[in-house]
Amino acid sequence: MQRKRQNLPECLLSPGCPANNYSQSCPLVYHHHRHSLGLLGAPSPDKDTDAQLIGGLVLSVGIYAEVERQKYKTLESAFLAPAIILILLGVIMFIVSFVGVLASLRDNLCLLQAFMYILGLCLIIELIGGVVALIFRNQTIDFLNDNIRRGIENYYDDLDFKNIMDFVQKEFKCCGGEDYRDWSKNQYHDCSAPGPLACGVPYTCCFRNTTEVVNTMCGYKTIDKERLSVQNIIYVRGCTNAVLIWFMDNYTIMAGLLLGILLPQFLGVLLTFLYITRVEDIIMEHSVTDGLLGPGVKPSAEAAGAGCCMCYPN
Repeated sequence: MQRKRQNLPECLLSPGCPANNYSQSCPLVYHHHRHSLGLLGAPSPDKDTDAQLIGGLVLSVGIYAEVERQKYKTLESAFLAPAIILILLGVIMFIVSFVGVLASLRDNLCLLQAFMYILGLCLIIELIGGVVALIFRNQTIDFLNDNIRRGIENYYDDLDFKNIMDFVQKEFKCCGGEDYRDWSKNQYHDCSAPGPLACGVPYTCCFRNTTEVVNTMCGYKTIDKERLSVQNIIYVRGCTNAVLIWFMDNYTIMAGLLLGILLPQFLGVLLTFLYITRVEDIIMEHSVTDGLLGPGVKPSAEAAGAGCCMCYPN
C-alpha cells in the first residue's frame, strides 16, 4: 500500500499544489479541471480555428470580388454590392473567432468576456434589426424599392446587380422593384430614350417557354402600357412583394434558417458565461492560502491575477 502511495503524483499526496507551476506539479488535477471546463461548451482552439479559417475564406472571396468589381466600378450604393457584404461578414467572423482562440488558449477572463460580449452584441443587433423591419414594414419595403431603383439605373454597368436582378426576376416571376414601370429609371429603357430598348423591359421579365428560343426583345414597348394589356406578356408584379410573399409561403423554412443562425449564437453566449464563472471559481480556489495551495503557502501573482486579466493557472 505504501509502495502504491509513493507512485502517486505529489499533487495528490499533498494538501495543495504550487500555484506557480500548477500544470506541471498537478497534471491530473489540471487536466481534470480543463476537461470539466471543456464540457461546458466554451470556446476551444480547434472549433474557433475552423471558424477563423471560414471567416478568412469569406473575407478573401469578398476582397477578390470587390477588386474585380472596382475594375468596372459604376454602382454608387454599397448596399447593393455583394462583395462589401462578404468583406464585412468575413471581418466579423475572423475577429470573433480570433478572440475566441486567444481566450481558449489561456482562459483569459478579459478575452473570454470580450468574446461573450461580441457574440451577444451581434445577436442583439440581429434581433433588433428583425424587429424593426417587422414593425416598420412599409418603410422597409420602400427602402428596398428605392435601392432596387437605384440599381436599375446602373443595370447595364454593374454585373453584380444585373446578375442578381435577372436571377430574381426569373425565379420569382416578377419585374422591377415595386412593379415593371421601375425600369423607366434606366436611361436605355426610358420611353424618351433612343434605341430599341426604349419603353421596354429586360427579357427576364417576360413569360417564357423553356422549349423556345429566348426572345430578348419580348418586353418591347410595355412600360407605357396598362397592367391588364401586358400581363400576358411580362410579369407585372414587383420583385419586392414577390420575395416577401415567398418568405411568408415558406415560413417554416425561414423559421428553421433563423433558428439555425440565432440559436448557436445564444448558446455561445450562455456557455461562455458559464465557462467564465467556472474559471473565476477555480482561480479563487487557488488564490486562497489555506485552500488548495496548502497552509502557509502564499498565492503567486499568476494565480492571484489582476482583475479581469486573470488567467487559469498553468
